[in-house]
Amino acid sequence: MSYSIRAISEIVGGKLLQFHSGDTIEHLLLDSRRLIFPDSSLFFSLKGPRRDGRLFMEELYKRGVRNFVVAASFEIRAESEGFPGANIILVPDTLAALQRLTAFHRRQFSLPVIGITGSNGKTTVKEWLNQLLEDEYQIVRSPKSYNSQIGVPLSVWQLNASHELAIFEAGISHRGEMQKLEKIIQPAIGVFTNIGEAHSEGFSSLAEKTAEKLQLFNDAGALIYCKDQPGTVRADGMRDARAHPPVAGHVWGPWAVTWRFRGGTD
Repeated sequence: MSYSIRAISEIVGGKLLQFHSGDTIEHLLLDSRRLIFPDSSLFFSLKGPRRDGRLFMEELYKRGVRNFVVAASFEIRAESEGFPGANIILVPDTLAALQRLTAFHRRQFSLPVIGITGSNGKTTVKEWLNQLLEDEYQIVRSPKSYNSQIGVPLSVWQLNASHELAIFEAGISHRGEMQKLEKIIQPAIGVFTNIGEAHSEGFSSLAEKTAEKLQLFNDAGALIYCKDQPGTVRADGMRDARAHPPVAGHVWGPWAVTWRFRGGTD
């Protein structure tokens, strides 16, 4: 599935700082080392603690890339003039724009999606599920451990009309992050592997981290989790009481399966 550069500008709420042609975008590019299809790639100039994507734009331009998303801090006069013939979309936040675009892309598909989170075992469970189901379904899944604020958008962007099932994992390090990933993944089935101390620095308590992770499943029809982890059971029960009608629960061995009701179906 591809999008025109004008359509992308509207989807992400950006402004076309510079428009040259109605290029069709098929590939998202965040790392200059991964450039394969310059003509159909859109480079998001992300800024992190160690790297500023803006520093790689000139190199990518020389290698044929003509489509860029830049932040509001982009030096309009000095830098835009250095990219003749390029399409440049200006946005307040390039990471937010990336997430907004991929959330829109996800909404174009109605296939069942399995979302996986937890402190450990996300990638292992994802690969197990893929092995169990790949003979029956055409599956798209997160590459490797692509479960971050950047990894999830790149995973979901892979979705196309040939897929019958999706399996995506999500990991967080701070409050508020899972709300963003939930909008991108929108799982129908949730798997909560476990809860532990890994990546706890950004949370005030284990209970807070559990509640934050559970936000991935706000609109999931079914949630599978370990029944021998009281914190998870308690947090899910509290969340369910606030946001959903009464539910019926089923227990399979060491796992609890909570079914919720959506639009009259279960």
